[in-house]
Amino acid sequence: MARLRRKACVALFLFTLFVFGTMMGLRTLKPSDGFSDLAPGLDPMPVDRRPASPGGHTKVVLSHSGPDRSIFYDVHIFYYMWYGSPQMDGKYLHWDHVLVPHWDPKIAASYPKGRHAPPEDLGCSFYPELGPYSSRDPEVLESHMEQMEAAAAGVLVVSWYPPGLADDNGESTEDLVPALLDAAHRHSLKVAFHLQPYKGRTDHSVHDNIKYIIDRYGDHGAFYRFTSSTGKVLPMFYVYDSYLTPPEAWSDLLSPTGSHSLRGTPYDGIFIALIVEERHKHDILAAGFDGMYTYFASNGFSFGSSHQNWKAIKAFCDGNNLLFVPSVGPGYIDTSVRPWNNHNTRNRVNGRYYETALQAALNIRPEIVTITSFNEWHEGTQIERAVPKKTVTRLYLDYQPHLPDLYLDLTRRWAEQFNKEKEQWLM
Repeated sequence: MARLRRKACVALFLFTLFVFGTMMGLRTLKPSDGFSDLAPGLDPMPVDRRPASPGGHTKVVLSHSGPDRSIFYDVHIFYYMWYGSPQMDGKYLHWDHVLVPHWDPKIAASYPKGRHAPPEDLGCSFYPELGPYSSRDPEVLESHMEQMEAAAAGVLVVSWYPPGLADDNGESTEDLVPALLDAAHRHSLKVAFHLQPYKGRTDHSVHDNIKYIIDRYGDHGAFYRFTSSTGKVLPMFYVYDSYLTPPEAWSDLLSPTGSHSLRGTPYDGIFIALIVEERHKHDILAAGFDGMYTYFASNGFSFGSSHQNWKAIKAFCDGNNLLFVPSVGPGYIDTSVRPWNNHNTRNRVNGRYYETALQAALNIRPEIVTITSFNEWHEGTQIERAVPKKTVTRLYLDYQPHLPDLYLDLTRRWAEQFNKEKEQWLM
């Protein structure tokens, strides 16, 4: 009997040891093992309370009614103000986006034509928590600034056209910029400008655009300036589809000896060009740009947007004193406006696609990371809050099983990790 009791005690001890060992093993599993959607290897970390660096392009500590939370000015996020609603604009803008036909008429004939019909049928695959909103709505603008502050992305890069001009599917939004700057300032955010292509855009017209922006907005507290490695504090401009203008023409604007150079003038800046094809890196260098960004959120869509090429692009930029600014996104789906483009869809995989892109960006140790996007709903790259929605004709995608702020939370955690790693790089 005593022997039986000893065996039972030994068995109980071994079972207890097994349970304890199993629990300790589970605690050591990282998110990358498949047990979490949070950033790989990240645990909740205390917020750095140190003051912002000179020039203010690293971080600032917010002190609102809630807990203190840092935001980071080396995390930039592309932002769009082209949405409209009947209540604010007299009609829907962009939510009723046209179905873009394929350039090959034979392929185009196989797909539907027409445009979307809000409010039930929107030109996007996800449904915004705010509904088909207007960018003119002050409450919408305030919500967007709150969301970006929550995501810790310190610089919003607003898509910009000169006064009176707009994209093919919208109306001019230049008059909204003052309200955007004021709203950003209330949340300690900064605003940079994403110069869009327009009919007749040349190096001369861009010269006028830069002068207009700096004269009109340069003294605003939310106007973003970047502190370069040489100590210069200059506005930063992203130039979309920069490759449409020859490098020789850009050189007249961006080289010190150019015929109408901005260099050394009150309108000098940090000018970032778009790299799509591999050859563009040489054109960007010859043109006199200060760096290059990749924009597209579809990994593999272009040479520039392919994560596997970022190390080589970064090496090229380092060797030529250029900034390389990789762009990361949570996914990509534009079939609501380009129904023939399914091959470029990139599924979100509950946040894992986003994390993979963010990790690829951090691996090359960039100075700045850009996020595509806050609210480009047509291409499904938004991190803005989205909610489940089903109508008679549509079933929208959503972020379930996670909450609507999943991508805001992920952005904050990775922004904190980015700045933590940057401090180690500089040691």
